[in-house]
Amino acid sequence: MKIRTLIVDDESLARDRLRSFLQTEPIVELVGECAAGPDAISAIRSLAPDLVFLDMQMPGCDGLTVIAQLPEDRRPAIVFATAHEKFAVDAFDLAAVDYLLKPFDRERCQQALRRVQLHLQLNGGRAAGPVAAAPAKADRITVKTDGRLVFLRPEEIVRVEAADNYVMLHLQDGRLMVRETMAAIETRLGPEQFVRINRSAIVQLDQIREVQPANHGDHTVVLRDGTRLPLSRSLRGRLDRFTPGAR
Repeated sequence: MKIRTLIVDDESLARDRLRSFLQTEPIVELVGECAAGPDAISAIRSLAPDLVFLDMQMPGCDGLTVIAQLPEDRRPAIVFATAHEKFAVDAFDLAAVDYLLKPFDRERCQQALRRVQLHLQLNGGRAAGPVAAAPAKADRITVKTDGRLVFLRPEEIVRVEAADNYVMLHLQDGRLMVRETMAAIETRLGPEQFVRINRSAIVQLDQIREVQPANHGDHTVVLRDGTRLPLSRSLRGRLDRFTPGAR
């Protein structure tokens, strides 16, 4: 299935540029365009897109207000596309899948689509199948904690653990508590550098030292710092691609 996509931007040139990027992506189906906030709310409700590329400042109401008008369980995947970096904290508070700063190029747009595809797959969305380009590693992870916006390199993150309505980021030089779901942070980290090993833990692949057998056919993941974590049987297949001889 294709990712049914809505473009929302009050600048016609910005819509034209984004449309030109998306029309070359086989997995994308463009279902409409809007130039104002109230029109976007109506279009999202009537068209039920999988994905919305959403500008931040528009006539009628801004992008944050558009999302706030939609029930959380009915919101599509959101990629904000804006010239204003100052809204990033609020965007990630609303669990945006990505945040594109204008002007962005085709490669950055494709990276956002890959994150959206993974997000939809992890959250029961309809879109599946390959996107046009091969997966790329995230170059920076942005998180909000204690009112601060923290920029992390992925290699700084050793593992992520669930903590009620938060996640704990275990870093090479400390820890950060972040109000975010495991599914959202897993999407943002991406499958090239990180792997979910059980319901409550995501680990950086380079931090895995070994996988040991445990009792009753279970396995334990041992990290380079000595941390031992259970490997879920249902998620064991995610490590199969690193097994010698696996295809």
